[in-house]
Amino acid sequence: MDILIDLLPILIPFVLIELAVRIYCILDLHKPEREVLLVNKTVWTVLIALVTFAWVVYLLGGKKT
Repeated sequence: MDILIDLLPILIPFVLIELAVRIYCILDLHKPEREVLLVNKTVWTVLIALVTFAWVVYLLGGKKT
């Protein structure tokens, strides 16, 4: 338990950054002009919100540019 407490100052910024990127991806996904690949926007929303690093897949290959 002491190790976890010692690591918290290091882990908290990474968790906040990932949360911020997830929120950005969901907001970007729901722009009216955004077209997506592979699956529809509802499935992308669930994947980005629940699956670890699904936002990377969305940013790299899930949206049309």
